[in-house]
Amino acid sequence: MKFVSFKLEDGIIRGGLLQGENIHPLRTSGGDDVLAHILSGKEQPELEDRPQALADATLVAPLQRPPRIFGIGLNYRAHADESKMTVQAVPTVFLKLNSSITGPDSDVLLPPEATQPDYEAELAVVIGKSGHRIAAADWEQHVFGYTIVNDISARGVQLATSQWTLGKSFPTFTPMGPWIVTSSEVPDPHALNIRLTLSGEVMQEANTRDLIFSIPELIAYLSSIVALEPGDIISTGTPPGVGLGRTPQRWIKPNEEMVIEIEHVGILRNHTRATT
Repeated sequence: MKFVSFKLEDGIIRGGLLQGENIHPLRTSGGDDVLAHILSGKEQPELEDRPQALADATLVAPLQRPPRIFGIGLNYRAHADESKMTVQAVPTVFLKLNSSITGPDSDVLLPPEATQPDYEAELAVVIGKSGHRIAAADWEQHVFGYTIVNDISARGVQLATSQWTLGKSFPTFTPMGPWIVTSSEVPDPHALNIRLTLSGEVMQEANTRDLIFSIPELIAYLSSIVALEPGDIISTGTPPGVGLGRTPQRWIKPNEEMVIEIEHVGILRNHTRATT
């Protein structure tokens, strides 16, 4: 199943189940409909009777206000090497703020304060069941599905200190979507081709089998410290090819198109726009 959030002409954001060219709206929760469905723990969603044509809706980020967005740094060894950073014995974890979320086909804004802006294609895990001290062997019981995150990073801000959150949390710096694919639709999240093109040029191309810390390991590690909540997002890290690691370095420029494609998950497309 593919869960989406969409905006209608009246500006109201609703959640729904995408089937072919139609969206079947979820029963309204008065808030984030998709998150409400995840919190319900129900396997089958409650749908309204009248479908909405996909062509008449604007898709937004599938989760509007997830409880938390956990970013994982340096989780592909070749990316750690190109970044000239040491892979730690445990995952490198940072947070991205909810206020940085934007959806598919939306603009990523590049203000002057966001120096050295960079792209990062990432597979993201959506938690479906809460848990504290989750055993790695039980990880699948806690996964609702998968989506795509572009972990946009202002390297000039991120690397000015040892704390990465602000450099990764400018408004629109977390493009997400275009939907959440339920875990049953992804045969093996550790065998997915992932690539990012920037203005038509392939910049990143890898496979999630190259993750240093697997999804079970990430879930076990994070939950050993904090209880995971339904709707939490774990963005599993980016493969090599980012602008920071290139010679010369290649930063995102205004009026470019970023396209991330992850096998069995979908395609996330965004454009960049300068702001003052």
